[in-house]
Amino acid sequence: MKRLIPLLMIAMLMLISACGNDDESENTNAEGSSDSNTEETNEEDNTESDESADGEMRTYESENGTVEVPANPERVVVLSTYTGNVLSLDTNVVGADPYSMSNPRYEEHLDGAEAVTSEDLEKIIELDPDLIIGLDSEKNLDRLREIAPTVTYTYGNLGYLEQHREIAKLLNKEEQANEWIEDFKTRAQEVGEEIKAEIGEDATVTVFENFEKQLYVFGDNFARGTEILYQEMDLAMPEKVEEMAIEDGFYALSFEALPEYAGDYIIYSKKNDLDTSFEQTETFQSIPAVQNDRIFEADAKEFYFNDPISLDYQLQFFKEHFLGEEE
Repeated sequence: MKRLIPLLMIAMLMLISACGNDDESENTNAEGSSDSNTEETNEEDNTESDESADGEMRTYESENGTVEVPANPERVVVLSTYTGNVLSLDTNVVGADPYSMSNPRYEEHLDGAEAVTSEDLEKIIELDPDLIIGLDSEKNLDRLREIAPTVTYTYGNLGYLEQHREIAKLLNKEEQANEWIEDFKTRAQEVGEEIKAEIGEDATVTVFENFEKQLYVFGDNFARGTEILYQEMDLAMPEKVEEMAIEDGFYALSFEALPEYAGDYIIYSKKNDLDTSFEQTETFQSIPAVQNDRIFEADAKEFYFNDPISLDYQLQFFKEHFLGEEE
Protein backbone atom coordinates (compact mmCIF):
# COMPACT_ATOMS: atom_id res chain seq x y z
CA MET A 1 0.00 0.00 0.00
CA LYS A 2 2.85 2.39 0.82
CA ARG A 3 4.13 1.88 -2.72
CA LEU A 4 0.86 3.23 -4.07
CA ILE A 5 1.52 6.64 -2.55
CA PRO A 6 3.73 7.85 -5.44
CA LEU A 7 1.15 6.66 -7.98
CA LEU A 8 -1.73 8.26 -6.15
CA MET A 9 -0.08 11.57 -5.30
CA ILE A 10 1.99 12.65 -8.16
CA ALA A 11 -0.95 11.24 -8.19
CA MET A 12 0.48 12.36 -5.91
CA LEU A 13 1.33 9.99 -5.21
CA MET A 14 3.83 10.34 -5.85
CA LEU A 15 3.31 9.01 -6.54
CA ILE A 16 2.77 22.55 -12.68
CA SER A 17 5.06 30.20 -14.87
CA ALA A 18 5.80 28.72 -18.08
CA CYS A 19 9.27 28.58 -19.57
CA GLY A 20 9.89 29.90 -23.00
CA ASN A 21 11.45 27.95 -25.83
CA ASP A 22 15.15 27.16 -25.85
CA ASP A 23 16.04 30.15 -28.00
CA GLU A 24 14.16 32.49 -25.71
CA SER A 25 15.92 31.00 -22.67
CA GLU A 26 19.31 31.47 -24.31
CA ASN A 27 18.47 35.04 -25.26
CA THR A 28 17.36 35.75 -21.72
CA ASN A 29 20.58 34.33 -20.29
CA ALA A 30 22.65 36.30 -22.79
CA GLU A 31 20.83 39.52 -21.96
CA GLY A 32 21.27 38.87 -18.23
CA SER A 33 25.01 38.38 -18.72
CA SER A 34 25.30 41.55 -20.80
CA ASP A 35 23.35 43.55 -18.25
CA SER A 36 25.61 42.29 -15.49
CA ASN A 37 28.71 43.57 -17.27
CA THR A 38 27.12 46.98 -17.87
CA GLU A 39 25.91 47.31 -14.30
CA GLU A 40 29.42 47.27 -12.82
CA THR A 41 29.55 51.08 -13.18
CA ASN A 42 26.07 51.76 -11.90
CA GLU A 43 25.18 51.28 -8.21
CA GLU A 44 21.42 51.16 -8.82
CA ASP A 45 21.83 48.56 -11.55
CA ASN A 46 24.07 46.51 -9.25
CA THR A 47 21.17 46.27 -6.79
CA GLU A 48 18.89 45.05 -9.56
CA SER A 49 21.48 42.47 -10.55
CA ASP A 50 21.58 41.08 -7.00
CA GLU A 51 17.80 40.75 -6.95
CA SER A 52 17.83 38.84 -10.23
CA ALA A 53 19.81 35.99 -8.63
CA ASP A 54 22.78 36.41 -10.95
CA GLY A 55 24.67 33.51 -9.40
CA GLU A 56 23.81 34.54 -5.84
CA MET A 57 23.34 31.63 -3.41
CA ARG A 58 21.92 31.32 0.06
CA THR A 59 21.54 28.67 2.75
CA TYR A 60 18.33 26.66 3.09
CA GLU A 61 17.73 24.31 6.00
CA SER A 62 16.01 21.27 4.51
CA GLU A 63 14.70 18.25 6.37
CA ASN A 64 17.88 16.45 5.29
CA GLY A 65 20.30 19.19 6.26
CA THR A 66 21.76 22.42 4.92
CA VAL A 67 21.60 23.02 1.17
CA GLU A 68 23.10 25.91 -0.80
CA VAL A 69 20.38 27.05 -3.20
CA PRO A 70 19.93 29.95 -5.63
CA ALA A 71 18.65 33.11 -3.97
CA ASN A 72 16.05 33.41 -6.71
CA PRO A 73 15.77 30.20 -8.77
CA GLU A 74 15.05 30.70 -12.45
CA ARG A 75 15.03 27.17 -13.92
CA VAL A 76 13.39 24.64 -11.61
CA VAL A 77 12.78 20.94 -12.16
CA VAL A 78 10.02 19.47 -9.97
CA LEU A 79 10.07 15.69 -9.91
CA SER A 80 6.81 15.07 -8.07
CA THR A 81 3.89 16.61 -6.23
CA TYR A 82 5.01 20.19 -5.74
CA THR A 83 4.85 21.65 -9.25
CA GLY A 84 1.73 23.68 -8.53
CA ASN A 85 3.31 25.19 -5.42
CA VAL A 86 6.29 26.38 -7.45
CA LEU A 87 4.14 27.71 -10.31
CA SER A 88 1.83 29.57 -7.95
CA LEU A 89 4.86 31.43 -6.63
CA ASP A 90 5.64 32.76 -10.12
CA THR A 91 8.72 30.61 -10.52
CA ASN A 92 9.78 29.13 -13.85
CA VAL A 93 9.43 25.34 -14.11
CA VAL A 94 11.41 23.79 -16.96
CA GLY A 95 10.69 20.15 -16.08
CA ALA A 96 7.93 18.41 -14.15
CA ASP A 97 6.64 14.91 -13.46
CA PRO A 98 4.22 13.37 -15.99
CA TYR A 99 1.20 13.64 -13.68
CA SER A 100 1.76 17.36 -13.29
CA MET A 101 2.33 17.78 -17.02
CA SER A 102 -1.10 16.20 -17.65
CA ASN A 103 -2.94 18.52 -15.23
CA PRO A 104 -5.20 20.91 -17.20
CA ARG A 105 -4.86 23.50 -14.41
CA TYR A 106 -1.11 23.73 -14.96
CA GLU A 107 -1.11 23.61 -18.75
CA GLU A 108 -0.88 27.34 -19.44
CA HIS A 109 2.04 27.65 -17.01
CA LEU A 110 4.04 24.75 -18.43
CA ASP A 111 4.27 25.67 -22.10
CA GLY A 112 7.74 24.56 -23.16
CA ALA A 113 8.42 22.49 -20.04
CA GLU A 114 9.45 18.84 -20.33
CA ALA A 115 8.07 15.76 -18.60
CA VAL A 116 10.80 14.14 -16.51
CA THR A 117 11.31 11.66 -13.72
CA SER A 118 14.30 11.12 -11.44
CA GLU A 119 15.51 8.46 -13.85
CA ASP A 120 15.76 10.89 -16.80
CA LEU A 121 19.20 12.16 -15.80
CA GLU A 122 20.42 13.13 -19.26
CA LYS A 123 17.20 14.97 -20.01
CA ILE A 124 17.44 16.85 -16.71
CA ILE A 125 21.02 17.84 -17.51
CA GLU A 126 19.83 19.25 -20.87
CA LEU A 127 17.22 21.35 -19.06
CA ASP A 128 20.06 23.03 -17.13
CA PRO A 129 18.12 23.52 -13.85
CA ASP A 130 19.43 25.70 -11.06
CA LEU A 131 17.22 23.88 -8.53
CA ILE A 132 15.61 20.43 -8.31
CA ILE A 133 12.67 19.68 -5.99
CA GLY A 134 11.07 16.32 -5.25
CA LEU A 135 10.11 13.71 -2.71
CA ASP A 136 12.57 12.02 -0.40
CA SER A 137 11.75 8.74 -2.15
CA GLU A 138 13.14 9.86 -5.53
CA LYS A 139 15.67 7.60 -7.20
CA ASN A 140 19.20 8.79 -8.07
CA LEU A 141 19.29 11.57 -5.47
CA ASP A 142 23.08 11.57 -5.26
CA ARG A 143 23.37 11.96 -9.04
CA LEU A 144 20.68 14.65 -9.08
CA ARG A 145 22.65 16.63 -6.50
CA GLU A 146 25.58 16.62 -8.92
CA ILE A 147 23.38 18.31 -11.54
CA ALA A 148 21.92 21.08 -9.35
CA PRO A 149 21.04 21.84 -5.71
CA THR A 150 18.38 19.30 -4.81
CA VAL A 151 15.80 19.64 -2.05
CA THR A 152 13.41 16.85 -1.10
CA TYR A 153 10.43 16.61 1.22
CA THR A 154 8.64 13.73 2.90
CA TYR A 155 5.02 13.82 1.83
CA GLY A 156 2.74 14.38 4.80
CA ASN A 157 5.44 15.55 7.21
CA LEU A 158 3.92 19.03 7.02
CA GLY A 159 0.34 20.15 6.71
CA TYR A 160 -0.66 21.25 3.24
CA LEU A 161 -0.41 24.98 4.00
CA GLU A 162 2.78 24.56 6.00
CA GLN A 163 4.23 22.66 3.05
CA HIS A 164 3.41 25.53 0.71
CA ARG A 165 4.99 27.99 3.13
CA GLU A 166 8.12 25.82 3.29
CA ILE A 167 8.45 25.70 -0.49
CA ALA A 168 8.00 29.48 -0.55
CA LYS A 169 10.82 29.72 1.97
CA LEU A 170 13.01 27.67 -0.37
CA LEU A 171 12.12 29.97 -3.27
CA ASN A 172 12.59 33.14 -1.19
CA LYS A 173 8.90 34.07 -1.54
CA GLU A 174 7.48 33.63 1.95
CA GLU A 175 5.55 36.92 1.96
CA GLN A 176 3.70 35.97 -1.22
CA ALA A 177 2.79 32.58 0.23
CA ASN A 178 1.61 34.00 3.55
CA GLU A 179 -0.68 36.47 1.79
CA TRP A 180 -2.27 33.70 -0.26
CA ILE A 181 -2.67 31.38 2.73
CA GLU A 182 -4.46 34.00 4.81
CA ASP A 183 -6.79 34.89 1.94
CA PHE A 184 -7.48 31.25 1.04
CA LYS A 185 -8.36 30.19 4.57
CA THR A 186 -10.81 33.09 4.87
CA ARG A 187 -12.47 32.28 1.56
CA ALA A 188 -12.67 28.53 2.21
CA GLN A 189 -14.14 28.91 5.68
CA GLU A 190 -16.74 31.41 4.48
CA VAL A 191 -17.84 29.04 1.71
CA GLY A 192 -17.89 26.21 4.23
CA GLU A 193 -20.36 28.09 6.40
CA GLU A 194 -22.59 28.65 3.38
CA ILE A 195 -22.43 24.97 2.45
CA LYS A 196 -23.29 23.82 5.96
CA ALA A 197 -26.24 26.20 5.98
CA GLU A 198 -27.35 24.65 2.67
CA ILE A 199 -26.87 20.92 3.36
CA GLY A 200 -27.07 20.82 7.17
CA GLU A 201 -24.45 20.74 9.89
CA ASP A 202 -24.55 16.95 10.17
CA ALA A 203 -24.50 16.06 6.46
CA THR A 204 -21.57 13.82 5.57
CA VAL A 205 -19.28 14.02 2.55
CA THR A 206 -17.20 11.24 1.00
CA VAL A 207 -14.34 11.71 -1.47
CA PHE A 208 -13.49 8.67 -3.60
CA GLU A 209 -11.48 7.91 -6.72
CA ASN A 210 -11.39 4.99 -9.14
CA PHE A 211 -7.98 3.43 -9.67
CA GLU A 212 -7.41 0.22 -11.62
CA LYS A 213 -9.87 -2.33 -10.22
CA GLN A 214 -10.43 -0.65 -6.87
CA LEU A 215 -11.85 2.48 -5.37
CA TYR A 216 -10.06 4.67 -2.85
CA VAL A 217 -11.71 6.81 -0.20
CA PHE A 218 -9.69 9.62 1.33
CA GLY A 219 -9.16 11.14 4.75
CA ASP A 220 -8.58 14.82 5.45
CA ASN A 221 -5.07 15.34 4.07
CA PHE A 222 -4.60 13.57 0.76
CA ALA A 223 -5.51 16.27 -1.76
CA ARG A 224 -8.58 15.78 -4.01
CA GLY A 225 -10.22 18.63 -2.11
CA THR A 226 -10.09 16.81 1.22
CA GLU A 227 -8.13 19.57 3.00
CA ILE A 228 -10.79 22.09 1.99
CA LEU A 229 -13.81 19.96 2.86
CA TYR A 230 -12.63 18.54 6.16
CA GLN A 231 -9.99 20.95 7.50
CA GLU A 232 -11.14 24.39 6.37
CA MET A 233 -14.90 23.83 5.98
CA ASP A 234 -15.13 21.31 8.83
CA LEU A 235 -17.68 19.20 6.96
CA ALA A 236 -18.50 15.81 8.42
CA MET A 237 -16.87 12.59 7.26
CA PRO A 238 -18.72 9.24 7.38
CA GLU A 239 -17.65 7.20 10.39
CA LYS A 240 -16.45 4.31 8.23
CA VAL A 241 -14.18 6.61 6.21
CA GLU A 242 -12.81 8.18 9.36
CA GLU A 243 -12.15 4.76 10.83
CA MET A 244 -10.26 3.41 7.81
CA ALA A 245 -8.72 6.38 5.97
CA ILE A 246 -7.60 8.96 8.51
CA GLU A 247 -4.32 7.34 9.54
CA ASP A 248 -2.87 6.67 6.07
CA GLY A 249 -4.83 9.35 4.24
CA PHE A 250 -6.55 6.86 1.93
CA TYR A 251 -8.13 3.41 2.01
CA ALA A 252 -8.64 0.90 -0.82
CA LEU A 253 -11.94 -0.94 -1.15
CA SER A 254 -13.87 -2.96 -3.69
CA PHE A 255 -16.65 -1.43 -5.77
CA GLU A 256 -19.16 -3.51 -3.83
CA ALA A 257 -18.11 -1.97 -0.51
CA LEU A 258 -18.61 1.66 -1.55
CA PRO A 259 -22.14 1.97 -0.05
CA GLU A 260 -20.64 1.40 3.41
CA TYR A 261 -18.42 4.48 2.95
CA ALA A 262 -20.79 6.71 1.03
CA GLY A 263 -21.82 9.96 2.69
CA ASP A 264 -24.88 12.10 2.08
CA TYR A 265 -22.81 13.82 -0.61
CA ILE A 266 -20.04 12.30 -2.72
CA ILE A 267 -17.12 13.91 -4.52
CA TYR A 268 -16.07 11.50 -7.28
CA SER A 269 -12.51 12.16 -8.47
CA LYS A 270 -12.93 10.31 -11.74
CA LYS A 271 -10.35 8.75 -14.05
CA ASN A 272 -12.21 8.71 -17.34
CA ASP A 273 -9.60 6.54 -19.08
CA LEU A 274 -10.27 3.59 -16.74
CA ASP A 275 -13.14 1.14 -16.55
CA THR A 276 -16.13 2.87 -14.93
CA SER A 277 -18.71 0.16 -15.64
CA PHE A 278 -19.30 -0.18 -11.89
CA GLU A 279 -21.35 3.03 -12.15
CA GLN A 280 -24.05 1.03 -13.95
CA THR A 281 -24.36 -1.63 -11.26
CA GLU A 282 -27.34 -1.88 -8.97
CA THR A 283 -25.01 -1.52 -5.98
CA PHE A 284 -23.77 1.86 -7.14
CA GLN A 285 -27.12 3.12 -8.38
CA SER A 286 -28.76 2.27 -5.04
CA ILE A 287 -26.50 4.63 -3.05
CA PRO A 288 -28.72 7.44 -1.72
CA ALA A 289 -26.29 10.17 -2.82
CA VAL A 290 -26.46 8.80 -6.36
CA GLN A 291 -30.21 8.49 -6.33
CA ASN A 292 -30.60 12.04 -4.99
CA ASP A 293 -28.17 13.53 -7.53
CA ARG A 294 -25.71 14.42 -4.78
CA ILE A 295 -22.64 12.92 -6.43
CA PHE A 296 -20.33 15.48 -8.01
CA GLU A 297 -17.85 14.27 -10.63
CA ALA A 298 -14.45 15.94 -10.96
CA ASP A 299 -11.62 15.24 -13.39
CA ALA A 300 -9.09 13.34 -11.28
CA LYS A 301 -6.22 15.08 -13.09
CA GLU A 302 -7.44 18.41 -11.67
CA PHE A 303 -7.95 17.01 -8.19
CA TYR A 304 -4.66 15.13 -7.59
CA PHE A 305 -2.85 17.93 -5.80
CA ASN A 306 -3.19 20.41 -2.91
CA ASP A 307 -1.22 23.42 -4.10
CA PRO A 308 -2.69 26.95 -4.49
CA ILE A 309 -3.58 26.49 -8.17
CA SER A 310 -5.39 23.23 -7.44
CA LEU A 311 -6.96 24.46 -4.20
CA ASP A 312 -8.41 27.59 -5.79
CA TYR A 313 -9.95 25.44 -8.52
CA GLN A 314 -11.29 22.89 -6.04
CA LEU A 315 -12.84 25.62 -3.89
CA GLN A 316 -14.64 27.03 -6.93
CA PHE A 317 -15.78 23.49 -7.83
CA PHE A 318 -17.37 23.10 -4.41
CA LYS A 319 -19.09 26.49 -4.65
CA GLU A 320 -20.60 25.54 -7.99
CA HIS A 321 -21.75 22.06 -7.03
CA PHE A 322 -22.92 22.59 -3.45
CA LEU A 323 -24.24 26.13 -3.86
CA GLY A 324 -24.81 26.56 -7.59
CA GLU A 325 -22.47 29.56 -7.65
CA GLU A 326 -20.54 29.76 -10.90
CA GLU A 327 -17.48 31.95 -11.23
